[in-house]
Amino acid sequence: MAGLNKKTFRIATTLLIVLLVAGMIFYPKLKPLLMKKEGGPGVSSGQGASGMGRPGPGMRGGPGMQKTMASGYVVVPTRMFELMYSTGSLLPDEEVELSFEASGKIVEISFTEGSRVKKGQLLAKINDRPLQAQLLKLQAQKKLTEEKEFRQRQLLDRDAISRESYDQVATELQALEADIMLVQARIAETELRAPFDGIVGLRLVSEGAFATTQTKIVRLVKTSPLKIEFSVSEKYAGEISSGYPITFTVDGVDQVFSAKVYAIDPKVNVDTRMVAVRALYPNLKEELKPGRFVSVKAQLSEINNAISIPSEAVIPEMEGEKVFIYKGGKAEQRRISIGLRTEAQVQVRQGLEFGDTLLTTATLQLRQGAPVMLDTLVTNKPIEKPEL
Repeated sequence: MAGLNKKTFRIATTLLIVLLVAGMIFYPKLKPLLMKKEGGPGVSSGQGASGMGRPGPGMRGGPGMQKTMASGYVVVPTRMFELMYSTGSLLPDEEVELSFEASGKIVEISFTEGSRVKKGQLLAKINDRPLQAQLLKLQAQKKLTEEKEFRQRQLLDRDAISRESYDQVATELQALEADIMLVQARIAETELRAPFDGIVGLRLVSEGAFATTQTKIVRLVKTSPLKIEFSVSEKYAGEISSGYPITFTVDGVDQVFSAKVYAIDPKVNVDTRMVAVRALYPNLKEELKPGRFVSVKAQLSEINNAISIPSEAVIPEMEGEKVFIYKGGKAEQRRISIGLRTEAQVQVRQGLEFGDTLLTTATLQLRQGAPVMLDTLVTNKPIEKPEL
C-alpha cells in the first residue's frame, strides 16, 4: 500500500506541474477573452460593468463611435466662367519671297537689308537694254504710221481712197501700239518692285548674278498688324465667331496682349479634330516679331446662379460621380451630374442644392451614414470674373 500511495503522489505532482506550465503559456491569450466576457464590449479591466471608463483614442461621443474629421463647404449661388486655353504662333500680315518675272543679269540692287520700303519702290533690276532698243524702234515706226494714218484719213474724208485702204493703215497702227505695250510690259518684268509696305530681309543675290524666275532675291514682310493663328477643339467652334476677343502672352514679355478673331477655318481637321482660328493684333509699335510662340486665352461662356464646388470633392466611380454632404452629424452620399469644368471648380447640374454643406476632405474615408465632425466650415464666395 505504501508503494501505491507513493506512485499516486508522483502522478498528481506531475499533473499539477503540467497544469501550471500550461497556465503560464495560455493565460496571456485567454486574458482578453475573460475580460471581455466580464466587462462587456469596449470595457477594459478596472472599468467594471458600468462602462464609465474614458473613450479610447480617435473616439468622440461615446464608446465605439469614431468620428471622421472633415472640412465643410457651404454651397451658395455663384457665377462661373468657362475659359479656353490654346497655343499658337504669330504670323506676319503679309509675307512674300520676291523674284523677277524674267531672266537676266542683275544690274542694280537698290535696297538696304532690314530697311523699310514702300509699295511700288524699286528694289532690283536686270539688264533691259535689248528691250529698250526694241521699244525705240517700235516708237519710231509708230510715229511714221501715225502720220500715214493722218494723211489717209484726210483722203478718206474727200473720198480720194477707199475705206479698205484706210483700214489697212489703221490696223497697222494698232498693231504697233500693241507691240509697244508688249515690250513695255517686258521691260517692267525686269524691275523688282515692292508689292506692299513692309520690311525687307537679307538679300540672297549680288549685282552681276544671273537671275531666273526661280531665283529668290529677298523676303518682304509686313509686321503691322500681326496675325495670331491657333486651334480650338471642335466642340468650341460654334462659340467663337468673327470679332471675338482673345488675349495672348509671349514668352519673355511681361505683358498681356489683346486681339480679335477675324477668320475661322470652315473645316475641322480630321486628324486633330481641331479648328484653325486667326486673330489680328495691331502691333502699332512693332514690339512683337512674327514667328514667335504664344499662349492664347479666351472666355467662352458665363453661367449665373451656378452650383460650383471644388473639384477635389468629386469622387469618380464607374456609375458616375458622387459627393458627400454633412447632414445631422453624418456623411450622406449624393449622386451628381456635372457640367462646366474650370481649373479648380466643377459645376453641379443635379444632386446638390443651395445651402448644402459639402465635405471636401477625407472623402476616401467617408461612408454612407458615417459620423463626421467638421474641423472647418467655408462659405462659398461668388467667383470673380477672370482677367483675360
